[in-house]
Amino acid sequence: MTSSDAKRTAALADLSAWLIQQGLQDIPSEQVIAECCRQLRASGIPVMRAHTTLRAHHPEFGAMAFRWDAAQGAEQERFSRRNDAPEDWVKSPLFFLMQSPEADLRVRMLRDDPPSMFSFLETLRGRGATDYFAQKLLFGPPRATLAADPMSPPEGMVLSWTSDGAEGFSEADLEILRALLPTLGLVLKTMSLKRMAEDLLATYLGRDAGRRVLSGAIQRGSNETLEAVILYFDLQGFTKLSEALPGPEIIELLNDYFGSAVAVIEENGGNVLKFMGDGLLAIFNIEDVADAGHAALETATQLRGIMAEISARRRTSGLTATGFTLALHAGDVLYGNIGGTSRLDFTVIGPAVNTTARISGMTSLVDQSIIISARVAGPALAKRTDLVSIGTYRLRGVAERQELFTLD
Repeated sequence: MTSSDAKRTAALADLSAWLIQQGLQDIPSEQVIAECCRQLRASGIPVMRAHTTLRAHHPEFGAMAFRWDAAQGAEQERFSRRNDAPEDWVKSPLFFLMQSPEADLRVRMLRDDPPSMFSFLETLRGRGATDYFAQKLLFGPPRATLAADPMSPPEGMVLSWTSDGAEGFSEADLEILRALLPTLGLVLKTMSLKRMAEDLLATYLGRDAGRRVLSGAIQRGSNETLEAVILYFDLQGFTKLSEALPGPEIIELLNDYFGSAVAVIEENGGNVLKFMGDGLLAIFNIEDVADAGHAALETATQLRGIMAEISARRRTSGLTATGFTLALHAGDVLYGNIGGTSRLDFTVIGPAVNTTARISGMTSLVDQSIIISARVAGPALAKRTDLVSIGTYRLRGVAERQELFTLD
């Protein structure tokens, strides 16, 4: 072994140990890729660019990519789920590699090498690239073949390295990159699993509840008292609609209205806790939102306009439209885990939640789609002239009479 080979072997061992440490410390993936490339360049391997793609478990995004460029730095990108294949993806070397039974792909781009079949590599050649080396690593048990469907890939990653060295990558360089792949793959897999857990918990529990569960709030009975504004949102006439419309149309209708409702609530700092058939429950936590009452009132105002727009659009398109009801109330709630020993729900309970449900039930009686309790409306009366009292009522199961308001 030459002194140069010994130096590279030592550098590989140091880099592998460093990668493992980054995985243990939960360093962001794009930072790991960037520093890995810098260390490879420092050891004499002429890496000018690296790109890795992993499958994502997210309702909106099908894959995530991390890339580093010596001139442009590090970045992260998420790719939306879609049924068709974008042309630039189909014509890419990574798409070709995914379909191939081979574990890697090399395309040299030296001055005398012919143009590549991949136009993207010609773009890199124009930037001074001299060599391209892509690798594929599939997670899980051994497979009969490494060939896979690029549009529905198995768990794994594809990784490419681009060189700007005068002679591209040497065979010794490629040996180092091949030897590094399992360690780098394991570290990125660990990081992607954590990201997947964060995404899935945020999707199914809500952002705040998901964060709390991932931080260890997982025991039955573990809860805390919060001061919050509670929001109940319901679609009107859903029982009749569900009897009259086919199942797929009902799902499409729910997704259409709920999609905008959730976006508005979250944009204003609220947390959607659960869907209940044709309704949803959300809170504006006073610890997280400086003025939870104002945020909840803004949400109600925006939802009124957006729901009207959705209904108008649906009617114009010949689709079934419906209305909505919304109730706001504020008070202390118990926020945490409730349920069985092996099946829990992270939610809110307490008198304030029950009162919000009773207020929601008043919408048909007072013929208003939005009803707001005095606990929420009162502090805002001096600033909002659109808040109008609709009277004081005794609600079933609620000790104190409640003055209710609506938006003019």
